[in-house]
Amino acid sequence: MHVILLERIAKLGQMGDVVRVKDGFARNFLLPRGKALRASEANKKHFEGQRAQLEARNLELKNEAQAVADKLDGKSFVIIRQAGETGQLYGSVATRDIADAITAGGISVGRNQVVLSTPIKNLGLHIVPVQMHAEVSAKVTVNVARSMEESERQAKGEEITTREETSMDDLGLEIGAALAETGGSLGDR
Repeated sequence: MHVILLERIAKLGQMGDVVRVKDGFARNFLLPRGKALRASEANKKHFEGQRAQLEARNLELKNEAQAVADKLDGKSFVIIRQAGETGQLYGSVATRDIADAITAGGISVGRNQVVLSTPIKNLGLHIVPVQMHAEVSAKVTVNVARSMEESERQAKGEEITTREETSMDDLGLEIGAALAETGGSLGDR
C-alpha cells in the first residue's frame, strides 16, 4: 500500500514522502495513529493544503520533546531486583520497568519511548536510549541493583558481581602445599 507520511518515521521517510509499506503496517499502525494517509489524489491535495500546519505542529512537538530530553539526558535511575551471586537477575528489567522508574523520577515517559533491544538480565549500569520524538532522543543510565546501598557502590564504579574463582592450577598448588605440610605424598595411601 502506498501512503503519504504525515510525520518523520525512522527507517521509513520524512514528512510528505510517499512510501510503499505492507498493508498490515499501514492499516494497524500508520493510519489509526494519524501518522499517514492513503496515497490517493484527493489525499495528496489535502496534504498539500495542510502541509504548513503539519510542519508547524511537528516543529512545536519537536521543541517540546527537546526540552524534556534536555532534562532527562544523563540522568540515572535505580531499579531494585533480586539476583544471584553472579549478578544474573531472577527476572528481567523491561521497557515498562524503565518507563515506570523515569515517570516516578518526575518525567512522564511511555514504555514505547524506551528503546531496548533485549531485556536487561544482569546487575550493573546500563545506558538506555529514550526516543522522545522521531528526531529527538536522550540517554539515561539504569542502575540495576539488589539494594540501594549496592546501587550507590555501583554508581561509584565498584564492581559488585565479581567472585573469586579458584582455577585448577591454584587448586593443585593448594593440595601440594597441604601435602608438603603433612609430609605425605599422593602415593603414600
